[in-house]
Amino acid sequence: MLLQLFLQFLGSLAGISGMSDRDLRLQRLKAKKARAFRKKVAGLGIVVLLVVVLVAVYSLSGGGGPAANSRVLLVTSMGNITIELYEDMPITTGNFKNLVSQGLYDGTAFHRVAHSFVIQGGEVAGAATIQDELPNKHHNVMWSVAMAKTSQPNSATSQFFINLKDNGAALDSNYSVFGMVVSGTDVVAAIGNVKTEPADDGTPLTKISIISVRLIS
Repeated sequence: MLLQLFLQFLGSLAGISGMSDRDLRLQRLKAKKARAFRKKVAGLGIVVLLVVVLVAVYSLSGGGGPAANSRVLLVTSMGNITIELYEDMPITTGNFKNLVSQGLYDGTAFHRVAHSFVIQGGEVAGAATIQDELPNKHHNVMWSVAMAKTSQPNSATSQFFINLKDNGAALDSNYSVFGMVVSGTDVVAAIGNVKTEPADDGTPLTKISIISVRLIS
């Protein structure tokens, strides 16, 4: 066994000694290129791995996708109403959320009930005007929530209304829809049926208080 190994070693030495200088240079060059190639492959593999990890983290964090809609809870003297806010209406929804975060809707009221049309509330004294977000991305369908305003463009401040029926044909061109009632439609309907002053534009005979408004998600 030892003799066989010794003979193989001698054979390898003879093979090396039989190679010309040119062959040795070529062999060394090939070996060098092979090492450089392996390094490049290893480096590329690390880069690919990092990209995969970053994409996975970005996806798990929800990056790149549409923002999830927030929800607010209105506690009223006639029951609770939950509204989903549309995040693709950044001016209108952002204004509403800002007023909510400051507690400025607390203690306001649904001061106008237009039977079979809308209920309107949320008057905050001194609230700043905002730009209209038109054309509408959503429609004034039943239970949708939109900003109230005067007949002038960009005059909405804090007041909002909830549609009691599909009013899209009449309102979509002028009133920015920013949410939808997802719970408490029975409360909205009950408010929409209260008795109002006969001589004015829908003032309820009994005050309908908005006790508090809070972001819940």
